[in-house]
Amino acid sequence: MELPISVAARMSNLRELCKGLPLHPLPENKGRREGIPHAPVRTPNLSPEEKQLALKNILAPEFAQELKLYGHIYMAYPIQNYPCKTKSAAAIMHMIMNNLDPSVAQFPQELVTYGGNGQVFSNWAQFRLVMSYLSEMTEEQTLVMYSGHPLGLFPSSPSAPRLVITNGMVIPNYSSRMEYEKLFAMGVTMYGQMTAGSYCYIGPQGIVHGTVLTVLNAGRRYLGVEDLSGKVFVTSGLGGMSGAQAKASVIAGCVGVIAEVDKAALLKRHQQGWLMEHQLLKNHDIIIIIIIIIIITFMANTAQFVMTLLVPFISVTYEVYRVIVLWPTLVPSQIPLWLYFREARKKKIVLSLGYHGNVVDLWERLVHELDTTGELLVDLGSDQTSCHNPFNGGYYPVQLSFQEANQLMATNPAKFRDLVKESLKRHVAAINRLAEKNFFFWDYGNAFLLEAQRAGADVMRKGGNKTEFRYPSYVQHIMGDIFSLGFGPFRWVCTSGDPQDLVTTDLLATSVLEEAIKHGVKDSVKQQYADNIRWIREAGKHKLVVGSQARILYSDQKGRVAIAVAINQGIAQGKIKAPVVLSRDHHDVSGTDSPFRETSNIYDGSAFCADMAVQNFVGDAFRGATWVALHNGGGVGWGEVINGGFGLVLDGTEEAERKARMMLNWDVSNGVARRCWSGNKKAYEIICQTMEENRKLNVTLPYDVLDESILGKALQC
Repeated sequence: MELPISVAARMSNLRELCKGLPLHPLPENKGRREGIPHAPVRTPNLSPEEKQLALKNILAPEFAQELKLYGHIYMAYPIQNYPCKTKSAAAIMHMIMNNLDPSVAQFPQELVTYGGNGQVFSNWAQFRLVMSYLSEMTEEQTLVMYSGHPLGLFPSSPSAPRLVITNGMVIPNYSSRMEYEKLFAMGVTMYGQMTAGSYCYIGPQGIVHGTVLTVLNAGRRYLGVEDLSGKVFVTSGLGGMSGAQAKASVIAGCVGVIAEVDKAALLKRHQQGWLMEHQLLKNHDIIIIIIIIIIITFMANTAQFVMTLLVPFISVTYEVYRVIVLWPTLVPSQIPLWLYFREARKKKIVLSLGYHGNVVDLWERLVHELDTTGELLVDLGSDQTSCHNPFNGGYYPVQLSFQEANQLMATNPAKFRDLVKESLKRHVAAINRLAEKNFFFWDYGNAFLLEAQRAGADVMRKGGNKTEFRYPSYVQHIMGDIFSLGFGPFRWVCTSGDPQDLVTTDLLATSVLEEAIKHGVKDSVKQQYADNIRWIREAGKHKLVVGSQARILYSDQKGRVAIAVAINQGIAQGKIKAPVVLSRDHHDVSGTDSPFRETSNIYDGSAFCADMAVQNFVGDAFRGATWVALHNGGGVGWGEVINGGFGLVLDGTEEAERKARMMLNWDVSNGVARRCWSGNKKAYEIICQTMEENRKLNVTLPYDVLDESILGKALQC
C-alpha cells in the first residue's frame, strides 16, 4: 500500500536529514528566516587568532560572514517515522525534534530552546551528524556528546545508556561568563540550560505545575489565604519557561500581570492560549472607534447638540481609544493600569494579562499609584527574565526600547552593561518601596537578586549568609520543603504523537495515585497526591500541550515508580500505541546543585558543592537510563550551577520495568538523603521511611546537637 503523500514526504525529509552532512555542495545559506524570533547578536570579542580557530573548528571558511554578523556559527514526528534501528534512538530523535519545533523553541534557527541561550546544539552541522549517528546506532553502541559536538558511536553493552551528554564542562577556574562567550564563539563548549541540551524540554508546561504550586503556597505563606481570587501577581517574562506564569496565574485563580518586552513572544503565548489578554494595538478597535466618532459628528448639526452630547461622547470615546489603542505608546505615568487592576481585584476576575513593555516601568507605575493614591494594587511579585544572561539578551534595560537594546548590545556592549546595571537598581528600588506595605516578592531562581546585588542594588539581607537576600528564593520558602519530601517535576512524553495516548497515561497516573491514597500515606504526602490528581484531571481543560504529547507532574519516589510501571504495562497491553519517554526537569530533588536556587535551603555549608548532581548523573547511567546528561549552567547561569537529567524509554518489556524501578528509586533517594544529612527534618522522616520499605537502602543519618552552647565552649578551650 502506498503511503499518503504527506507521510511519504515526511519520511523522505527524515531520511535526508539522517544522511549526515551535505558537504558537496554546502546547503545554500538563506540568512535569517523572517517571521520567527532570533537570538541577539553575540559580541564574544575574539582575537584574530581565535576567529581563525572558530572557522577551523567548523571546518568551513564559508561561515566567516556568519561569525562576523552574529558572533557565532549556526548552521516532532511520531516515533514510527524515524529511520532507526532501535526504539531508543527513535525516541531520542523525537525529543530532539520537539526541542527545535518552532512552536516550542525560543529561537529555533539558532537552536535555542529557552532561556535566551539554552542550546540544543551549537550549530546545524552537529544536528545533522547526530541524526545520522542515531539512524545507524544499535543496542551495542553509545553516542557520546561533548557540548553539542557528537564525538561518535562507541561500543557498549545493551544495559548501558545509548547516549551520554555533557555540556559546558569547563575547568572551574575558567568557568567565567567572559570565557564562556569566547569558548562558545569558537564552537568548543555550549550552554545547554537544563532540558534544552539534554533533549527533555516539553514547552512551558514543563514548569507550569511548579509555578502553580509556588503561587498557591506563596498565598498561603505570605497572605494567609487559600483563595487567591482578587489577588494580583505581577512578574515578567513570556518566553520558553517564563511563559508558564500566565497559565499558572489562571490555574491558581489570581490576576496575573506579566510584562514582556518582545512582542513576538507575547503574541506567541496568546495565540497558544497561555495568555488570556494582552494590550497591543488592535486595528479593529481603531476602526470601530473612528466609525463611531464619524457617525456622531455627522449627526451633530446644532451647536447645542455638540455641547450636550458630542463633546462628552468624544471625551469618553477618546479615553476608551487611549486605553485600548494608545497604551503601548504612552509613557509610564500615562498608563492607566488602575483600570485593569481595580476592576479585576474588585470583581475577583481570574485573568492573565500580558503587558507589552518593560517590567521596570510596570513596577514604577505601581509605586506611583501607591504614592499618589495610597492604594497598593499588587499583592505578590516575582521575576522570570533570563537574568542568568543579563548582558546578552536575558534582561532588557528600561531606558531603551527592545529594538534599541538589541542594537546597542551588538554595537556598544560596555554601555549596554552599564544601562542594565542602572535598570536593575531601579527595578529593585521600586520593589523595595512596595515591600514596605503588604506586598511580598520572591526570587524565582533566575539570578535576578544575584545580578541585582552585583549591580549595586539594595538587596542584601542584614546578617544573612552568601545565599540569602532581603527577599527569599522560592526554594528557600516554598519548593525546598516539597523537594525534601521527594516531590519534583516528573514528566513523560508519548512518542506516538497521539493525544489519546496522553489521555490514557493521565488516567493511569490518576488511578495509581488514588490507589496509593486508599492504602494510606502520610498527611503531608496525601495533600500532594490530592493536588496531583486535581492537576491531571484539569490538564486537558487548560490545554497545556505545546509540541509533543507530554505531561508534567510533581511526584515523589513511590508515585514515579508506580506511574512508570503502570504506563509500561499499558504499552505491553496495547493500550498505548508507542513507547513513552520518562524524564524530569533537572530542577528536581537530586538533579541540581545550585546555591542560589535548588540547594539554597541547605545550610550545612555544602550548598556550593556539586557532589549530588554528579553522583546522580553517574548513578542514573548504570541503573538503566536510556540517556544521561550533565551540565554546567542552567537557571541561574554559567559557573553558578551543576545539573543533570535523564531520559528513560518505556517499551512495554519486563527489562524496561526493571530499569524504571531501579533508576527512579535512586534518582529521588539520592537527593532526599543529601537533604537529610544537611539537617532537613522532612527529608530525615522520608528517608527513614524509605529505608524501612527497602532494606537494601542504608543511609548515613545525622545527629542533632541538642545544646549548641557546647560549640562555643569547645572553641574557647
